[in-house]
Amino acid sequence: MRTIVLDLLALSCALAMIFYIRSARHRLRVLRLVEADAGAHPEARILAMTSLRKEIHGVIVYALLVPVALLIGRVDAANVAVVLGLLALPALLSVWWARTSVEEARMARNRIGLERRAEQALEQEQLAPKAWAARLAPEEVPDFSGFEIGRVYQAGSGLMAGDFFDVHRVGRHRVAAVIGDVAGHGIESSITAFQAKYLLRVFLRQFRDPAQAFEEINAQLSAGDRNEEFISACVVVFDTEAGTLRYSSAGHPAAFLFQADGVMPLRSTGPLLMLDPGSTYFSREIPMVSGDLVVMYTDGLAEARAGRQMFGEARIIKSVERDLNAAPDVLCKSLLDAAKDFAGGSIGDDTAIMAIRRD
Repeated sequence: MRTIVLDLLALSCALAMIFYIRSARHRLRVLRLVEADAGAHPEARILAMTSLRKEIHGVIVYALLVPVALLIGRVDAANVAVVLGLLALPALLSVWWARTSVEEARMARNRIGLERRAEQALEQEQLAPKAWAARLAPEEVPDFSGFEIGRVYQAGSGLMAGDFFDVHRVGRHRVAAVIGDVAGHGIESSITAFQAKYLLRVFLRQFRDPAQAFEEINAQLSAGDRNEEFISACVVVFDTEAGTLRYSSAGHPAAFLFQADGVMPLRSTGPLLMLDPGSTYFSREIPMVSGDLVVMYTDGLAEARAGRQMFGEARIIKSVERDLNAAPDVLCKSLLDAAKDFAGGSIGDDTAIMAIRRD
């Protein structure tokens, strides 16, 4: 019975030895790949060698346990110690290899730390565009008594957007709606959009006239060394006490005011921002009554293309008039869908749309 049990132990050890041999072969391939890579860090080779060495150690241990298990039940008790002495070989190898084990453990720990930091950096890189977009084109806008506000944003092919919009209170009875677009794509355009959005918040509180706010922000942003950047923007300030809107547009595509007696385009009242620090702007004031609707958008909407044709202002007006009585959010989404259908299913440029209705 004792011999049968030891034979089964020998068989188990033989199977374990085979598994360790297969694993060692894979570790050896990894080591050769690391050694063949001229750009590999020296620590990578040491760690690969450590992994291979552990597998070899397992092979040796189980390779010795097989004859030990087979012999120990078949030799005299006096010779058992000699048979067990075979196990001293892997023990001595462990002691020899332990000389560098602390340093290898340190390198492994450092490598894990580096990999973790690399993963965090990649995660931050992936989240950064979403974080910027959330600031420039938020998914939610504040509720303001007396107004229904809708918005939609469609990211284009770029990672970092230059389109932005904002709605905020600038006085007890005054609410400002802002939409803008920085030329280009990438982190620099996105940063400029971020600056423009929040500088306009400051200046629209400071100056009652949006044209003055444009002149101030133009002077501020033009002072920097960014000759290749420019911004189009439109500001509409709604005054519920006076029953008016006052708007100013810095080279931005025409917004539209839909009233009971027709549609009025709110066209540019000054040049693009950051073209000339001395540019001047003016504003216009228009009566606005309950039910009137203002639609603002960035050029990605009007310039959606089907071949050589653009979606254009006429189709924007027609699409809005078709859904004129819909909620502003629904109207914005319908307008975007109409442009996407026209362009064959997608729009290449960033597109922001806002619709504000006076209750």
